[in-house]
Amino acid sequence: MDKSEDKRLHDTIGFVGLRAQATAVGLLQLSAELKRAGVIGDDAIDRIKDAIAREISLSRPRSPHNEEFDANLRGRLDRLFAREEALDATPPDSVGLPGQP
Repeated sequence: MDKSEDKRLHDTIGFVGLRAQATAVGLLQLSAELKRAGVIGDDAIDRIKDAIAREISLSRPRSPHNEEFDANLRGRLDRLFAREEALDATPPDSVGLPGQP
């Protein structure tokens, strides 16, 4: 997707109210089930994580640490999809995610 499509999807999802932990848990479970069934592979999981990262980056704080934020975000997504990090975990350092200190 290009940036305008990303922004349109961002606005639509926010309007519908899909920014909930239940939705995130459902997506993680669906991704795991599809991968386990052989329907999707690691490349598809990476594209899903890329889409999530792009969405979160639209609302990231403006700072000179944007590259660090993006790296931290992608690392957390990798751990979430690998079931190595809880959804309600506190950010590991001062480069927080939106809505987090």
